[in-house]
Order: sequence, then C-alpha cells, then structure tokens
Amino acid sequence: MSLNTLLILLTAVVSFLSFNNHDLFAKMEFNAYLTYHRKQWHRLFSHALIHADFMHLLVNMIVLWSFGRIVEAYFTGMFGMQGNYYFLMLYAGGVVVASLPSLFRHKDNPAYNAVGASGAVSAVLFSAILFEPMSKIYLFFIPIGIPAFIFGPLYLAYEIYMDKKSQDRVAHDAHYWGAIFGLLFTILVQPKIVVYFFEQILGS
Repeated sequence: MSLNTLLILLTAVVSFLSFNNHDLFAKMEFNAYLTYHRKQWHRLFSHALIHADFMHLLVNMIVLWSFGRIVEAYFTGMFGMQGNYYFLMLYAGGVVVASLPSLFRHKDNPAYNAVGASGAVSAVLFSAILFEPMSKIYLFFIPIGIPAFIFGPLYLAYEIYMDKKSQDRVAHDAHYWGAIFGLLFTILVQPKIVVYFFEQILGS
C-alpha cells in the first residue's frame, strides 16, 4: 500500500470516528489558544486527521488521491524508498506550516478553531504542479481543464483575496501557506525542478 493511500485511509477513518464523537473532535481540532497557552502542540498535527463534515473530507481526499500519487511517484523515482520520507515530510510540513500563521494570529482567541488537511493537500497539489505544469486541473462543474501552471497563481490569488475579504470561516491562509510550503520544499529537495518546470512550459 502506498504512503499516499495510507494517509487517505487514516484520515478517513479518524474523521468518520470524530463525526460522532464530540470529545475526540474537541481533543484533536486546532484551537490556537489551547495550542499556544496550554502547550497542546499535538493540535498542530492532529487537526489534519479530522474534518468539519463529509463533503470537506471528500474534497480533500479526492485532491490528495489525484495529486499525491503523482508526487509520491516522482519522489520515489528520484530517491527510491527514501522518497517516502520526503513525501511524508512534505505532507506533515504542510500541516504545520499552514497552521503557524493562524496560531500567532489567533493565539489569544479561545473561540478560534480549525480542522482539516487542506494545508497539507495544498502542499502536495503545488508540488505536483512543479512536476507536471502542463497537466490539466478540472474544477467541479467546469468541463474545461486549466493548465496546472496557470491554475497555481489563480488559486493563490483567490485564497489571498478570500483571506482578506471573506467571512466564510474557511482557513484560506492555511491553503496558500501550505501551497507556498509545497513549492519551496520541492525546490529544496530537488533544485533542478525549476529548470524542468520551465522547460515543460516553454517546450509545449
């Protein structure tokens, strides 16, 4: 079983368990106040294993299934079994890095909570964009695929805008910080990916 599949199964199982277990949900959600002031640092990681509802879980896992396989294959292709460690570092790093801005922004707000693997999924998605910039990304209900290298900047611009303007209670900052981490981590692991990225675009 691939690491990507294992992460999906683990997240799905824990999320389903938390749907009907309020105590479990409360112990795992990312509450910035409890994380910072009570030193409950596990919340920086555990919140990625639970989701607000089934649709939230489904969307994140579909995206992870679609792009996680690509990134895992590239990492293992470049580094062998060690590639699994890089993939796990990408995913776990996306979880934490995407949460840090909210931690410091909301550390004195006991009412702030967040759940979901969106930061990690964004990291994986943008790593995949570096590897395959000419692949097509399809949005729900839109039949026309958008080239990944065009989708990436549009996605970042949208999330930054929504973070500043929206009141929809979605952690948009986690989305774009996770995405930025995914780009930087992939470049750090394989610096040649930058040249490869532009070769694919210019050679298309």
